[in-house]
Amino acid sequence: MTALPGTDMGAYYAQRAASYERIYQRPERQADLRAIEAWLGGPFAGRHVLEIACGTGWWTPHGARAARGWLATDLNAETLALARDKPLPACVRLQTLDAYDLASLGAARFDGAFAGFWWSHVPLAQLPGWLQTLHARLEPGAQVVFLDNRFVPGRSTPIARRDAAGNSYQQRTLDDGSVHEVLKNFPTREQALAAIGPQARDAHWIEHPHFWVLSYRLA
Repeated sequence: MTALPGTDMGAYYAQRAASYERIYQRPERQADLRAIEAWLGGPFAGRHVLEIACGTGWWTPHGARAARGWLATDLNAETLALARDKPLPACVRLQTLDAYDLASLGAARFDGAFAGFWWSHVPLAQLPGWLQTLHARLEPGAQVVFLDNRFVPGRSTPIARRDAAGNSYQQRTLDDGSVHEVLKNFPTREQALAAIGPQARDAHWIEHPHFWVLSYRLA
């Protein structure tokens, strides 16, 4: 069965949960992964952090190792169940949360935010508004880090098409043989810096061979 464009991304990742971490086993990515894992805890030391779309929790123990508090959220119970099996720092809490419904967090506020491999799945037209919603949940001076894939010819899944708004899509096949069209954007440094807006201070764009990292603080 082939999923049509616009298919529910939450359902796709719930179906993919058990096999998701294969992406972290690719030999050519190991040096990048070790470098990012070693770096990630530093920006969040002593902070109360909101993690968006934590998935199976691969990055959570690395980012949270020196945090004061860490709320790791995801839409899917399937991925959160895998995250719970990891050796998480004591400061970590897991919670089901739709990343497009941050209002469900109530009055909670944070002085840090992290999202790994989420930016690329947000439609370009929705990204500025989503970032504003995230920033409104954060205290002045909050530290924000985004991490995502670079497009590497011959290594990344090819781009199957682009839509009129400039979004790019990949065709991905799961273990059951189903093929899914997945929105996956690959921003340039200039595009990412423009998206985060004038509130961002001390922005740093780091390029690894297979990944990019964007870190900044809110004014």
